[in-house]
Amino acid sequence: MQLFHPENTLTRGNYGSSKSQQGNRKQPYSGLQAHHFPLRPATRLDVLNLQEQLDSKLQQRQARETGICPVRRELYAQVFDELIRQVTVECGERGLLLLRIRDEIRMTLSAYQTLYESSIAFGMRKALQAEAGKGDMVNEIDGLKQENADLQSEVQKLKAKCEEIEQREKERRATEQRKHEEELQFLKRTNQQLKTQLESILAPPKK
Repeated sequence: MQLFHPENTLTRGNYGSSKSQQGNRKQPYSGLQAHHFPLRPATRLDVLNLQEQLDSKLQQRQARETGICPVRRELYAQVFDELIRQVTVECGERGLLLLRIRDEIRMTLSAYQTLYESSIAFGMRKALQAEAGKGDMVNEIDGLKQENADLQSEVQKLKAKCEEIEQREKERRATEQRKHEEELQFLKRTNQQLKTQLESILAPPKK
């Protein structure tokens, strides 16, 4: 849907035809001319009408005011083309320069779009790879958890074994200590008995 009539449209082929070239002088861009339309310089009223048409079309086609909107981009591109046409009528060289700027902007936008699509595809591939590796990661985590549980169980067993050994050693030392004391008491009693006997033997007989 065009915002302006075809008879006022300039193509890249006829941007060389301008007010400054409508005389009999040589046409510097005649090699690019493909069509000839009746052209007239734009007035202030034409610009106001173009602005009203733009606002009307934006509302009719429900173009979004913010963000990426193909409809809004299309309508603004048509308005920009019409402004280039209006400038070209007055000065062909200025119109061709604006045309180069427009094409450069379009190429830049196309490059950004390609980069965006490539980044989306890359992100999707990474997401799929992450999803595919998620199962392996979960299995690895489960294996590590089981290994950790086995090691904890082994630690508990070793602790219990150490405590058992310490208890046995404690009981052994207590038993040896008790035996040692019993032997010491036996030796003391034996020594006392021998001492008593020796004293009785060495004592002088009573008269």
